[in-house]
Amino acid sequence: MILDAVDFLVKSIVRNPDDVRVTKRPGRRGPQLNVVVHPDDLPRVIGRHGRTAEAIRTVIDAIAREDVHVNFVDVAPRS
Repeated sequence: MILDAVDFLVKSIVRNPDDVRVTKRPGRRGPQLNVVVHPDDLPRVIGRHGRTAEAIRTVIDAIAREDVHVNFVDVAPRS
């Protein structure tokens, strides 16, 4: 449910929605969601002074049943 919500929110604001990937991995303080977007879309997702990213995190915190950390990246994370 949380993955779908993040996916929906991010795809609704980017210009390349097919490039959006949301993955979940366990973290020390709860799950971490990594949101990968096209490099040209990263400024749209972050927003001015991080306002858009913070708004997305606020929505996710409101609907999540646990502490979730959301990371936004413009390239696939390396293993």
